[in-house]
Amino acid sequence: MKKVPDYIDTVGQILVKLEKLGFCPVLVGGMALVILGSPRVTKDFDFLICTEGMDYKKLFEIFYKKGFALASKVDQHNNILTTINNQNIAVARVKIDAPGSIYFLNPKTGLRIDLLLDFPLPASELVTRAKIKKIRSYSFRVASTADIIKLKKISYKDRASAADAADLEFLRKLK
Repeated sequence: MKKVPDYIDTVGQILVKLEKLGFCPVLVGGMALVILGSPRVTKDFDFLICTEGMDYKKLFEIFYKKGFALASKVDQHNNILTTINNQNIAVARVKIDAPGSIYFLNPKTGLRIDLLLDFPLPASELVTRAKIKKIRSYSFRVASTADIIKLKKISYKDRASAADAADLEFLRKLK
């Protein structure tokens, strides 16, 4: 049986560095649901972060030093097809494109971390209601159930996926 990779230490180390830069990443999406007790299976970590005063060079340095690269092309299912291996080019690309979210992939480990840049809700609002969850020696700021429901409703409206519907049902039972 193939061993399931454990990404908590890598993500935790990235969170520590993001916090030192003044970011307050809030865990949202599937992994937040898993922490809340959902049986959901997810393949990435989604964090909502504030873009005010964003220093992309320092932000990207954290990810590139950990072996991640910025996604440059995704398919219709949001799977990463290609990445930008040069950090400076990645920073320039994001500054030009000004996307609502950016995706990082570590091609060696398969770990994916998505950053939602004050999108679809302002990160500053979610930070105030987020709960700190200790996982091993790392502190994860997890969005409140009410905020995750808001985000899931937005996702469901956009995608109408069965996974989003199941997530909403799980979240409603928590309330």
